Amino acid sequence: MLDFPRWKVIMLWAVALACALSALPTLAGMAGVAWPAGVPEPKVNLGLDLAGGSHILLEADPAQVRNQRVEGMEESVRTKLHAMTPQVRVSDISNANGSINFQVEDPSKIDAVREAMLPLTNGAGLTGKRDWTITVVDGNRFVLTPSQEGIDQAVTQAMDTAVEVVRKRIDALGTKEPTIIRSGPRRILVQVPGLQDPQALKNLLGQTAKLEFKLVDQAALPSDVAQGIAPPGDEIVPFAEGKAGAAPKLAVKRLGGIRGDELTNAQLSNNSQTNAATVSITFNSDGGAKFAKLTSMNVGKPFAIILDGKVLSAPTINEAILGGAAIISGNFTTDSANQLAISLRSGALPVDLKVVEERTVGPDLGADSIRKGMIAMGVGTLALAIFIIVTYGRFGVYACCALALNMLMILGIMGVVGTTLTLPGIAGFVLTIGAAVDANVLINERIREERHRGRRVMQAVEVGYKEATRAIFDANITNIIAASLMFAFGSGPVKGFAVVLIIGIMTSVFTAVVMTRMWVSQWLRRARPADLNL
Repeated sequence: MLDFPRWKVIMLWAVALACALSALPTLAGMAGVAWPAGVPEPKVNLGLDLAGGSHILLEADPAQVRNQRVEGMEESVRTKLHAMTPQVRVSDISNANGSINFQVEDPSKIDAVREAMLPLTNGAGLTGKRDWTITVVDGNRFVLTPSQEGIDQAVTQAMDTAVEVVRKRIDALGTKEPTIIRSGPRRILVQVPGLQDPQALKNLLGQTAKLEFKLVDQAALPSDVAQGIAPPGDEIVPFAEGKAGAAPKLAVKRLGGIRGDELTNAQLSNNSQTNAATVSITFNSDGGAKFAKLTSMNVGKPFAIILDGKVLSAPTINEAILGGAAIISGNFTTDSANQLAISLRSGALPVDLKVVEERTVGPDLGADSIRKGMIAMGVGTLALAIFIIVTYGRFGVYACCALALNMLMILGIMGVVGTTLTLPGIAGFVLTIGAAVDANVLINERIREERHRGRRVMQAVEVGYKEATRAIFDANITNIIAASLMFAFGSGPVKGFAVVLIIGIMTSVFTAVVMTRMWVSQWLRRARPADLNL
């Protein structure tokens, strides 16, 4: 274990120095030193609690979701009744008191109308209930009422969609690591570090995404498309990031498509035969008629689903799609199909979002937190250095060098990855400093025990590193599991703490175990000591 050939020494130093040098832009920024232009600048981003920024709390009105569902159902009922064969005469359809009402003139047609209405309802999640209830009053009057379970599901879908729309809009600002999370069933919390103008953020959230369905021009030459040359009547549309596949762009017909404002819903679904993840989409009556015409005239041809000028998907039309509903299938996982469904629903904000709280957080509090955090870090590091050097001598010096390298590597990796440092992140940083020394304490104490047992110097060091490393790895693996769970299920500051902790654990093992072992090995081969000052 103490054998370090030249190639391994060079590799370890290269990794350590590359990570450590990546911390220089962050250190220069903290010191107020200008970074040279044209030189890469991997810098740690500061969170809202450290850098200041804009904080906005948005709230949706569930009554608006209910009204939208009633209006959509009224249009669907009209379309369904008009399509019935033979025709059924009904009174005017109304939506009084949040319900759909109409009378069937011929009571013998009640069962036929009920059968026609049932496909318009769906299951409300896993509640075992339908999203609409259909009742017949006075023998011939139908009343369709949205169930509370259906309203709750619609509100949840609307808020999920709104979060994605808000996130896409804010990402267009080029800001780093905004926090956009659900806050209760009807609210969205938005925090954008470094943005000192809440009004600009509010204006941005008022923008609406543009969703389109257009036919792909299969006659377009791939070479021309790749160069951005569009055939007459076409336009070139790039794929969204991560969706390109073999080609980065598509040529689509400029006219004859369908706009996304005619799409009423998109949900994750499953193929009943293969159980594969799919996406169900639903149009309103006009969109359904256009979609039926589009698909019936272009069977076997692909059409593109375009959001914000980027192609999300380009499925092939296998058959004419009638009735205003369709299934998009492909090599989807459950997560990717759900993301596609959310993206399709994200063509526009599904519900108005009202600002119920807004404030601008200045950087003064963050600067004070950074200063106190640096003081805590400096005092803790100094105390540890004194203790470890007094206790273990030369091996303590190696531990201190590993600790300093560890701190630089943490900052460097955070800068390269582009993570955000928050106040809990600073706490995680300070905690990592203390935990980083644990590995060296275990190793040095084990070496001391082996010397007391009578082992020679080289053998004691080798056995000490070998046996202590097992305990070190076990302890740090459990810490990484805990931090990973915090990152997966936490939000905002909790994630910031978890990120710093995970990075710190990995770098501390690298510096405290691998680097110190290399330094000790080189010293032992060079000095050949008869005893160790431990």
